[in-house]
Amino acid sequence: MTTQLRVLQPAEWDRWYGQLELAFGGVAEAPEERELWEALTEPERSLGAWDGGTCVGTAGAFSFRISVPGGALVPAAGVTMVSVAPTHRRRGVLTSMMRRQLDDVRAWGEPLAVLTASEPDIYGRFGYGVATQQLRAEIDTTRVRLSVPEGTDDVRLRLVPPAEASGACEAVYARLVRERPGMIARAPGWERLPLLDPPGERGGASPLQCVLAERAGEVVGYALYTNKPRWEPAGADGVITLRYLGALDPAADAALWRYLFEVDLTTTVQFWNRPVDDAWQLLVSDIRRCGVSPRDGLFVRPVEVGAALEARTYQAPVDVVLEVADAFCPWNEGRWRLSGDSKGATCSRTTDAPDLALSVRELGAAYLGGFSLASLAAAGRVRELRRGALAEASLAFGSTVAPWLPHGF
Repeated sequence: MTTQLRVLQPAEWDRWYGQLELAFGGVAEAPEERELWEALTEPERSLGAWDGGTCVGTAGAFSFRISVPGGALVPAAGVTMVSVAPTHRRRGVLTSMMRRQLDDVRAWGEPLAVLTASEPDIYGRFGYGVATQQLRAEIDTTRVRLSVPEGTDDVRLRLVPPAEASGACEAVYARLVRERPGMIARAPGWERLPLLDPPGERGGASPLQCVLAERAGEVVGYALYTNKPRWEPAGADGVITLRYLGALDPAADAALWRYLFEVDLTTTVQFWNRPVDDAWQLLVSDIRRCGVSPRDGLFVRPVEVGAALEARTYQAPVDVVLEVADAFCPWNEGRWRLSGDSKGATCSRTTDAPDLALSVRELGAAYLGGFSLASLAAAGRVRELRRGALAEASLAFGSTVAPWLPHGF
């Protein structure tokens, strides 16, 4: 490879980000979107591949803390802005960036790396496993009704300009982070992301709107959405597009969903990212008319296997020896004894006979509790070496709520 790989200098950001835009189709982002990502980029954690004065590869890593089973917030590198110029494919540029990046993440002392993938088949060879899913839906609100729980009518709803409501919304979001694995604690500056609303990308929809749910003067939930007016010969046919909804209790959650279902002159509520166990699915009268479909969400890669497995708790007692394969990060290879329960865990090297054999990719897929070790074994990706070990470990690795990444990065 003739390219030079180096840490990004702030003065190079425009050229670096221009390569990213080119790799994703060559359409320039809106100025306000570009400005936000420049402000959020951490140059010292970003890499550029350069062929002379031309940037031909990009990769960044945000400083995140991610919720894991048990509620701990674990340091994680949020891998982002990865691209290779079409003129420099198949030259090892991506592999060199992934190699350097994971070495850096290890040096920074972060036990996890996480990402979302534009193409899901790219990152498995670097040890990333799909760890969460997200639901899409398009709900026909003219034919689907909601049955709401007791207390829903006690929730007051109030429309507030999104920028004015941001502080209250972020307070709700922060309270929810530890309750669901996969959520990212938003550091200062990231509160701007939910408010990003370039006029040129609205596609005929309204500016972003915000409705707050309140009880006894306290904000207990909120929803961010847009409203796209449409008219057919038979009448109004508007579409509500939900960006995010968060609530602190079932009544507030139901009140917000009912509000979205009942906005005047609309017939559809749609969204692209909700948890797979979202409660609205149990409130609707006809799930078949909701057009529900899942897709991959967050990919997880243990960078330090021992530290990663010790950082979470386990919903049942477990004592298992894992034979881990990790050709890309060989420091993880070998046998690890994991002992833990709902109070904590230890994970250390051992020479004992292995109970389960798997690669670090499968370990990442199971890490947040979204995919069971048993289902991975059924796909031939985990091998049981001691009878009973698979059931024990699969139960322990589970989560009482589905892991979920609420927004991209």
